Amino acid sequence: MPKRKQRIKRRAYFGTEERPRLTVFRSSNNISAQIINDISGKTLVAASSLKMKSPGNVKIAKEVGKELAKTAVAAGITKVVFDRGGNRFHGRIKALADGAREGGLQF
Repeated sequence: MPKRKQRIKRRAYFGTEERPRLTVFRSSNNISAQIINDISGKTLVAASSLKMKSPGNVKIAKEVGKELAKTAVAAGITKVVFDRGGNRFHGRIKALADGAREGGLQF
């Protein structure tokens, strides 16, 4: 496990009923995000760039964040804990976070 991910994992990023965890997975071509309740071990909401036209783009990542926030707010989730998955907070990760904030999520 990379050192950056170990440092992040030491922090208390844990999803509860009140504040589930928003986790991000970034590959070289696509980006996906899930909102997870770690107590029950269930994924509550998910969104991905796999179904979008041009994956691997900052604009697409922002759209994924907005789509995730829209479905999360519809499910009654407004506050989350952001887990960037060991990635730096810039580029597509930051765009997804900004899109989720614009959509109504707080973290």
